Amino acid sequence: MSCQHIMLRSWRMKLKLLLATVTLAILLSWLYLFVGSLEYGRFLLLPPCLGEQASRDVEREALASRVRRVEQENQQLRLQLGQAQAEGSDGSPQWGASAEDRDPPGGNRSNHTACPKQRTVHKCELLHVAIVCAGHNASRDVVTLVKSILFHRKNPLHFHFITDSVAHQILQTLFQSWMVPSVHVSFYNADDLKAEVSWIPNKHYSGIYGLMKLTLTKALPSNLSKVIVLDTDITFATDIAELWAVFGKFSEKQVIGLVENQSDWYLGNLWKNHKPWPALGRGFNTGVILLLLDRLRRLGWEQMWRLTAERELMSMLSTSLADQDIFNAVIKQDPSLVYRLPCFWNVQLSDHTRSEQCYTELSDLKVIHWNSPKKLRVKNKHVEFFRNLYLTFLEYDGNLLRRELFGCASLPSPPRDQLQQALEELDEDDPCYDFRQQHLMQHRIHLFFLQYEFLALPNPTDVTLVAQLSMDRLQMLEAICKHWAGPISLALYMSDAEAQQFLRYAQASEVLSARRNVAYHIVYKEGQFYPINLLRNVALANTQTPYVFLTDIDFLPMYGLYDYLRNSIQQLELPQRKAALIVPAFETLHYRLTFPKSKAELLSMLDMGSLYTFRYHVWPKGHAPTDYAKWRTATVPYRVAWQPDFEPYVVVRRDCPRYDQRFVGFGWNKVSHIMELDAQEYELLVLPNAFMIHMPHAPSFDISKFRLSAGYRGCLQTLREEFHQDLSRRYGAAALKYLTAERSL
Repeated sequence: MSCQHIMLRSWRMKLKLLLATVTLAILLSWLYLFVGSLEYGRFLLLPPCLGEQASRDVEREALASRVRRVEQENQQLRLQLGQAQAEGSDGSPQWGASAEDRDPPGGNRSNHTACPKQRTVHKCELLHVAIVCAGHNASRDVVTLVKSILFHRKNPLHFHFITDSVAHQILQTLFQSWMVPSVHVSFYNADDLKAEVSWIPNKHYSGIYGLMKLTLTKALPSNLSKVIVLDTDITFATDIAELWAVFGKFSEKQVIGLVENQSDWYLGNLWKNHKPWPALGRGFNTGVILLLLDRLRRLGWEQMWRLTAERELMSMLSTSLADQDIFNAVIKQDPSLVYRLPCFWNVQLSDHTRSEQCYTELSDLKVIHWNSPKKLRVKNKHVEFFRNLYLTFLEYDGNLLRRELFGCASLPSPPRDQLQQALEELDEDDPCYDFRQQHLMQHRIHLFFLQYEFLALPNPTDVTLVAQLSMDRLQMLEAICKHWAGPISLALYMSDAEAQQFLRYAQASEVLSARRNVAYHIVYKEGQFYPINLLRNVALANTQTPYVFLTDIDFLPMYGLYDYLRNSIQQLELPQRKAALIVPAFETLHYRLTFPKSKAELLSMLDMGSLYTFRYHVWPKGHAPTDYAKWRTATVPYRVAWQPDFEPYVVVRRDCPRYDQRFVGFGWNKVSHIMELDAQEYELLVLPNAFMIHMPHAPSFDISKFRLSAGYRGCLQTLREEFHQDLSRRYGAAALKYLTAERSL
């Protein structure tokens, strides 16, 4: 062999070593920059050669593995180079390119890594999520889904909710009061879409709303090009941006991203004569969908699914799995439309599924789908882990999700900006700073937490009992429901975890679960004071009857009070006059009480000392103007005059003045309200045959602070003075008597 050939082989091996070294340097630099970009949050990369694995740990491990592999190849090249040099010295080199250096047959170079082009989801890119939500239960479920998304997210989000009127009211109030930065919410009326799908018979428990996802190309804005569509029973275990990045993997023909169905439903072998809708193989589950809306519109999606549904319904007669059946029938007809998502994007936890094949480690999980009617009671080897993950978000404090996205400009929000400005204007050196801060605090509010039957046409004399409570007063609910048959509106001050405890308590109670006219509104805890007047206003604002009975949760109304009040409203012609009907208040010091069935029995117990007029021994001014002596013999309603510190429990029109929310904790929260009723010239009429009894309980935390803290009492006095000033500004000379009465005390 010639020296020329030996030299060529030697140079060839040196060149390969040089290329390998440069490759190693590039990989190391890329690894350094990639890790740095993750730490500083510049963007999210889909890792090469790992399919859909977007976990940072997996990415780093894969890169490290590649670096080690290149180092091993370098060592082999050095060894080969040494051998070549030795062969050159003894005259036995090989000539020609190695197999990996040759062009493949046909002259086309292959990509050995078979990696798709890397795609990014920029940190501040707005991600769009669409959810169909109807009714009280679905509105509750969707909050857990939203929490799981917000917990992991690093991008601004735009939620698109297709809702009925119930879910619209609940979710609109929730998001307005939640004030999460970089989250925008839009609502679309499901009633406007019902005509599009109402012609399709559907056996699925989701009803007509289970077909609404078919209409998204029409329902969502025409300038929205792509959207992630989710069922309400989904829980995210990763950043939703990873799923959004998968849009970049669609081919030119693919328009829908779906995970294969993990049950045998579409195989048609679950039972004898089981005949499912046509599907491609096992079919696809529509709990998680990626939709390229612009392409779907160009393809004529509306006509496509309609024609398919019409054709199949001729033999199938109805859908069994709602929109999922129709999506699968369309894909069966044209498989090129679908992009197959890896199954960890929709781990389906219904009975007898192949969900366990979607993950080898629990850390592989991305999205959990509770798509069985059994929900948390579903059978699965790892169901305890899934259940704990779900419960974590179920009870997670939603206030902690109000965090700003670092480096992204927040979406405009005038209410949040105004609140922030008001908080900044507070003087932190003010001794009453904590009271003023609590007054401005924005509490999350979840209206109608449980099923509630709205009144279509309320009786013109109907009345709702209005009250507020916290977790330590739950035991009063059943007793009140037994005493009051009419509608009830309650505001409950609770943490996220306590709200779930209440839910379980209410569902397990035969008394509470049997009622559909009790509205429970959760006001989530935040701050150090009990926001009593905010709670009252929430309960009051969400009543539907013309009249409201403003009471406290510690009182049991007399049996039959609901009917008595409606009759009194009619007899006194209250719709034509401005009046507040006073229900006289009494109390017992005994935890066990034989409740009086009539006024005569109550008077007897009053004489025997087992009942007392309310707070006669600690705060007589609060109810003395009721004139209990006159009430004993009264047979018709009588008028009483306002007096300082008067705070009776009253029945008024629903459009009465709201409670002043500056009063938090204990003190003057009802007094101020009655004062404003008087300023607006309400008649104060005492009902002669009505009564309510206060049941004993341990002192609240706020009353203990009032009794023990001079600073607390001083701030309450300051708030009273400011309230008087505001009253004077609103009502002029008519309000001077309140200031005069205050100074004379």
